Amino acid sequence: MNVVLWIVAGVLAAAFLGAGLMKLSQPRKKLADSGMGWVEDFGDGAVKGIGALEVLGALGLVLPAALDIVPVLVPIAATGLAVVMAGAAIVHARRREPQMIIANVVLLALDVFVAWGRFGPYAF
Repeated sequence: MNVVLWIVAGVLAAAFLGAGLMKLSQPRKKLADSGMGWVEDFGDGAVKGIGALEVLGALGLVLPAALDIVPVLVPIAATGLAVVMAGAAIVHARRREPQMIIANVVLLALDVFVAWGRFGPYAF
């Protein structure tokens, strides 16, 4: 199970790192044009803040355990990303975007799985 948790955390980290860096590096207009219509409902600072949270969460899923420096941060990062995905699902529900809700729920479930495993029976 430890290997499965590492794999899931790594996949989540890659996904959130990519998404977060994209939000941090591209202007809101370009993000909207690429299919992220939800950014039009938020200001530049909010979009950049969400991107920063995703990058920090991605790093928190892997680095603390890999470097053996405060590994309790791994399940905390997973919990934080689960909260971000719950918020994203709410935004997409309000915008009536069911495909995005499904992606948010899958990511949320994977985050909860990592948090459960690392807080519980497979803690570092």
